[in-house]
Amino acid sequence: MRMEMKGIYRVIKFICSIEFMRMSLLWPLYLVFSHLRLFRGRHYSTTFPRQLVFDRPVCIVTGATSGLGAAATKALSKQGFFVILVGRSGHLLSKTMAEIRKQNEDAQLEAFEVDLSSFSSIMKLKNSLTQWLLDMNLHPSIQLLINNAGILATSYRPTDDGLDEMMMTNYLGAFCLTKVLLPLLMNSPVPSRIVSVSSFTHRTVNDVQVDEELVYGKSFSNFKQYPFAQIYGCSKLCILLFSYELHRQFSKDKDSQLSINVADPGAVRTNIMREIPQCLSQLAFAVLRFLGILHFPEKGISSILDAALAPPETSGMYFFGGKGRTINSSPLSYNKMLAKRLWGTSCDIFQELKRIHEKSSISVCD
Repeated sequence: MRMEMKGIYRVIKFICSIEFMRMSLLWPLYLVFSHLRLFRGRHYSTTFPRQLVFDRPVCIVTGATSGLGAAATKALSKQGFFVILVGRSGHLLSKTMAEIRKQNEDAQLEAFEVDLSSFSSIMKLKNSLTQWLLDMNLHPSIQLLINNAGILATSYRPTDDGLDEMMMTNYLGAFCLTKVLLPLLMNSPVPSRIVSVSSFTHRTVNDVQVDEELVYGKSFSNFKQYPFAQIYGCSKLCILLFSYELHRQFSKDKDSQLSINVADPGAVRTNIMREIPQCLSQLAFAVLRFLGILHFPEKGISSILDAALAPPETSGMYFFGGKGRTINSSPLSYNKMLAKRLWGTSCDIFQELKRIHEKSSISVCD
């Protein structure tokens, strides 16, 4: 009885929070808005980037143990990619690979246990991946990186590096991973691509002060309650700002074969809402299903596949709604000054984390 009362109290407290109002009102509003934008969107045909030098192009998918990540891994392996699964749980990685191979015996898969909320874990992946390519006698390059990993945390949890776990996992982890893998992407003898998964929730952010406090997640420390919905939307805006800035940098280089796209899968039934009271998450899914805008991962990955398989010259686009369609993201996401500031700040944090990591590695060796 006491446990039931605690559960009821938790639900009531959650419903009365500002974050619930943001999720229940703003998120559906901007989701519907995004779908309406499809009428003015553009369409891109998707084509498999045929391999010219070696048997199969290499693709990395983060957050590959469930939901969109697992579905994308399955689909891309069917398309002919040698897919590298990246996830936090070795057990779930093995389980996901076994399930895919049951349906596709020819699937070429490899897995690396990586925690994207940990900078040292990301750096270990770079070394492990480089060695793996050498051991497999593959070209020292990768052709596709899909930054899919993300969480919706309802409480503040600092990482070992002192960052907010949600900001680190959803944004800075993707930024750091992309930075360390850029040499492998740029070394590809055929066109390579980065696809980062954002969300319609980025539209709820109308203004943001980009600095270290934001990226570390410390700018939200003065709030009485952890503003998880606001931070989630902010992390997805950061993904867009970062992706567009990276696109602008590489589009200036006429010799570059690297393209950068963003994918918004819309509302997808995954376990990302596992920290939300179950009765509320189930209600939300029921409403979205009634409106016809809730998808299962197998269909939700459409925009991710569109962004990944679009013609090589397609870059800097925001894919949404499947069928190769793109729309514009929020006006704020195209703010070049904001993007440059975020890029500079993220690079500074990256260098600082790298310095600490290298110092720690030297200490362990000593």
